[in-house]
Amino acid sequence: MLYIVFFFVLLLAELFYFKIADRFNIIDKPNLRSSHTQITLRGGGILFPIGVVLGFGMGYVSGALALAILLVAVVSFVDDIRPLSQLPRLLAHVLAIGLVLYDLEIVVLGWWWLPVVTILLIGWTNAFNFMDGINGITVLYALVSLVAFRYAPTLAGDIPMLELMGLACLVFAFFNLRKRAKTFAGDVGSVAMALFLGYYMVKLISTTQEIGYLLFFAVYGIDAVLTIFNRLRKKENILEAHRSHLYQYLANEKRLPHVGVASGYALVQLGVNLLTVYLLEKQLMTIGVFVLMLGVMTGVYLGVRYWATKEVRK
Repeated sequence: MLYIVFFFVLLLAELFYFKIADRFNIIDKPNLRSSHTQITLRGGGILFPIGVVLGFGMGYVSGALALAILLVAVVSFVDDIRPLSQLPRLLAHVLAIGLVLYDLEIVVLGWWWLPVVTILLIGWTNAFNFMDGINGITVLYALVSLVAFRYAPTLAGDIPMLELMGLACLVFAFFNLRKRAKTFAGDVGSVAMALFLGYYMVKLISTTQEIGYLLFFAVYGIDAVLTIFNRLRKKENILEAHRSHLYQYLANEKRLPHVGVASGYALVQLGVNLLTVYLLEKQLMTIGVFVLMLGVMTGVYLGVRYWATKEVRK
């Protein structure tokens, strides 16, 4: 019954936000680098920080995590309305990640872990934000990650919060996971969700000491890292918007349906997650197996990318 109440509260919040976005013209206009053709409301992912606030009110998450999510969400929302320079966004991310590290007590593992985890979280947050490019890809990937965390034994105490964020994803998916999206997540949604997922990834690895859980983010991670490498090779500005991700080539050059491409990414990641959980439960996830899985996924990715970009290269 409580989840039903949460669902309708989130639904009403989204509909109310649509009126605000329409009133103040918070929209996403298509351009040459876009993968869409219609003007669409931006910032519908505001449901994700709202979900965290509800979770904090119910005692599901700590004040430090809630404050971290709110900090990046507010700055990202301002950026959605009026583009900000890199400095305020970077400061907000660093402060938020500092709160995450404090909450997870990472320093207990050794002070040298602080810069490592900080760099990884900043990289992950920005990579996840940049991947918000076609209908449904962000919300489906988030749902797959939340389901994976939901069934991780060491996160049993976090199940209510993970399920609440799953409800937020379902509400958002109703308006985004369609041929013509009603709204996009915007920075406010994708950055908030990225930090939320990053928090639980760090918590899971620091608790279990199993690096294999990184495979939960492997599909996004491989696409992001190799796309950045390719853009650096071409001497492009990696901070500028672009259409160089594999999913963008599939949707734009190969003309595959957005929802189909997004579902493909999610299903591949779901399969990887199931295999990862099986190997971890059977204590078969060695460093060698971890590297082998990354290698196989990278090979498959490069093969599909070669096929998808063949006409572009010509």
